[in-house]
Amino acid sequence: MLHIVTHSPAETEEFAQQIAERLRPGDVIAYRGGMGMGKTAFTRGLARGLGLQDDVCSPTFSLVNEYRGKNGITLCHFDMYRVTSWEDLYSTGFFDYLDGENILAIEWSENVPEALDHPIVITIAPGQEESWREITVEGGDRF
Repeated sequence: MLHIVTHSPAETEEFAQQIAERLRPGDVIAYRGGMGMGKTAFTRGLARGLGLQDDVCSPTFSLVNEYRGKNGITLCHFDMYRVTSWEDLYSTGFFDYLDGENILAIEWSENVPEALDHPIVITIAPGQEESWREITVEGGDRF
């Protein structure tokens, strides 16, 4: 388990870049944390750490954003906020992404826990100051 306190969105992204170095195709990241905690900022850092050049934005309305790198890595960023049933989950195409070739980052993973097999869990909680975040990374033999 890793635990860190970041003091700005930029520090959160920097920490995520370091986490990205340990990721492999097939990894599933389950974010835990409320609205505005920095899940998308963390994903932006992951993308940068994976060598992806795309502008990362929240998949709130699209449900999933794919970021493909020239190095063959694809980061799939899901938002499960509105997913409340298995039918909803199937409609996102989620299961098509579980082919072992992609890295999945899932916001609001609390809504689909039964669909996630041994994820890397990243919990982002408020810190002592408004811009601070307490981040915990758990799962797998790498964290």
